[in-house]
Amino acid sequence: MAYLDVEAIQKDFPILERTVYDKRLVYLDSASSSQRPRQVLEAMDHYYETTHANVHRGVYLLAEEATAAFEEARTKVARFIGAGAPREVVFSKNVTEAINLVAGSWGRANLGPGDSVLLTEMEHHANLVPWLMLAEERGFALRFIPVDDDGFLILDNLDQLLDGTKLVGVTAMSNVLGTLNPVSRIATAAHDAGALLLVDAAQYVPHLPTRVKDLDCDFLGFTGHKMLGPTGIGVLWAREELLEAMPPFLGGGEMIRDVRLDGFETNEVPWKFEAGTPPIAEAVGLGAAVDYLKAIGMEAVRAHEVELTAYALAALKGTYGDDVIIHGPNDPCARGGVISFTYRDVHAHDVSQVLDQAGVCVRASHHCAKPLMRRLGVAATCRASLYVYNDRADVDALVAALAEAGRLFC
Repeated sequence: MAYLDVEAIQKDFPILERTVYDKRLVYLDSASSSQRPRQVLEAMDHYYETTHANVHRGVYLLAEEATAAFEEARTKVARFIGAGAPREVVFSKNVTEAINLVAGSWGRANLGPGDSVLLTEMEHHANLVPWLMLAEERGFALRFIPVDDDGFLILDNLDQLLDGTKLVGVTAMSNVLGTLNPVSRIATAAHDAGALLLVDAAQYVPHLPTRVKDLDCDFLGFTGHKMLGPTGIGVLWAREELLEAMPPFLGGGEMIRDVRLDGFETNEVPWKFEAGTPPIAEAVGLGAAVDYLKAIGMEAVRAHEVELTAYALAALKGTYGDDVIIHGPNDPCARGGVISFTYRDVHAHDVSQVLDQAGVCVRASHHCAKPLMRRLGVAATCRASLYVYNDRADVDALVAALAEAGRLFC
């Protein structure tokens, strides 16, 4: 069994040395944004201190070194997800921009009246709002795969939903429920119906071994800041033939081969979709985050999170019983380390503030998934999310701090 040395990992994260209200910092909000190890911080500092220049422009040494570092990060990302080639990896600002790129480029060129896009009821707004906007513009229909009471997709009528569908968009792991969706099964059904599959993997890539070939998807997006990397950089992976056929998303420098007063010629992929000066230092940081995760081993990351999620589910229910409602699958092997819960009738914001006083950081929100919140019948939940630097002591701190919310509000 893969093993993860949490104590050693914790020493790599300077922020975990902080105290909050004279309490040890317990960070349980990695589904929103993870912390960064020294290796990532130092890689970005080293780039700025020794190498910074614009990429793909200058022929002097610094510029060539910067370009090499930027493209090396692309290669690392491509290998991390099993891409066929680095040119299939497009850098974006975040996964939201990556999905907007697909909608604004592929979607605008291929969707119209009579077509449909199939999403799920558990999608993050990033994989919902771009399609709502485009549907209003282009006149195609939106359909939705429903969610059952246990947090799983209801796929009984998938073939019917796929009739006339050109693209399916699905989250690989719900940011609210933690549900691991059967992406490859949905991919097979989508392709049999002549549709493409877009995967929002923002919560998946940081936590599980990922191979785009195994997922059998056509587009996949994820983001750096949820996988120990910096903010400001995300990734769109797509099949090369799709990228070649898609029109550019943004116009300007870098994405062109030639410009005339009467038109322009686009650059090769992936640079066709990377207009302007890219996030160079952020790409270097993302590459360092990939190195860090590879050194740990993604199998070990997953095994640790399954064990810790099982411990957290048992601790919360064992201590508070029916006073705590945990949304999503009961089986830790069917979910990621995302635990959304409500406590009695205490508002999630109040619970979060009480936990904060104990040094425990959780998110209290609709989690950018308002349709799912309505399906669950709640306005908001508290969400504790686990990662490589969390251990049982962190879970114990959460469970102990929750009792204070009961004393204050019940």
